[in-house]
Amino acid sequence: METKSKHIQDLSKIKSMMERSSRFLSLSGLSGISAGIIAMTGAAIAHYILVLDQAKYDEFFPLLYFIYPPTGIDTIMPLFFLGVSVLFLALASGLYFSWRKARKHGLPLWDHTTKRILTHLFIPLIAGGIFVLILINSNADSLVASATLIFYGLALVNAGKYTLGEIHYLGIFEIILGILAGIFINYGLLFWAMGFGVLHIVYGSVMYFRYER
Repeated sequence: METKSKHIQDLSKIKSMMERSSRFLSLSGLSGISAGIIAMTGAAIAHYILVLDQAKYDEFFPLLYFIYPPTGIDTIMPLFFLGVSVLFLALASGLYFSWRKARKHGLPLWDHTTKRILTHLFIPLIAGGIFVLILINSNADSLVASATLIFYGLALVNAGKYTLGEIHYLGIFEIILGILAGIFINYGLLFWAMGFGVLHIVYGSVMYFRYER
């Protein structure tokens, strides 16, 4: 009986070692929560910018154009730099919390698995970024929210096989929201806030209480 128990423990250790070598396990739930909060803040600022832009055209009813008022170059550029800033801050916070979790559990933050997951993550992201620039150049900026959600979701699904399974499902939900944002164009910013904000906070909370508490 004791020998059988020892074999089970050995198999469990081998399984754990194989999982560590093939999956990125340093991803922290706090990374998702912080990214969601940053995205929600960015969405609020974007809404403020859009409302101010609409106020130039209609000083009486600016708030009626709640999500996607007509935009020009004066609005597109601030929104572009806002998006870049949100992305940078989200990545920085994600890196910090992942580094903290890796140090706490004695896991490597940078190894061949990390390189593999980043490769599978950034190929769709770079393609999506180029496509978004094409949309903006073609004056189709109303589809930007949809495109960013869809390509981000594809990136998560693509990289999900190398990390925790929740990432895969997060990607699927992002794609669904992106499709809905493409159908209901006037609510693009709302779907964007739900995808990058609310979903990240929910996902991060689930991850934190499931794996880190």
